[in-house]
Amino acid sequence: LVLAGKSFASSPQLPSGRRLPHWKSRPPSAKKKPGASVSPRAKEPIFPLRASRPLLARAAVAVFALGFVDAGYSGDWSRIGAISMETEELLKVSAFLIIPLCLFLIYSISGEEGAADGD
Repeated sequence: LVLAGKSFASSPQLPSGRRLPHWKSRPPSAKKKPGASVSPRAKEPIFPLRASRPLLARAAVAVFALGFVDAGYSGDWSRIGAISMETEELLKVSAFLIIPLCLFLIYSISGEEGAADGD
């Protein structure tokens, strides 16, 4: 296949469309045997790192709180026109209420995790 401008030209070195699909042309030795057992590694998850739900909830609340701080105090959002100066001032004032609320939520969620473990 050769790209020439906006059109494609087929090359004789490439396989034609008359061949069998790759899943039909497997050699018999590569096919799975009916009595073959599944290895224990096949049952392991692909991504072995796991995070608990309380940890993810605390992280989400922290990102929400940091978003208020960023939008209210950085000045970048009003400078690029994403929010107005009045909205930025409102976010600055509301950050004084949101940040303590988020800190309370973060600590209360962590307290629930310890209670669930039986500590």
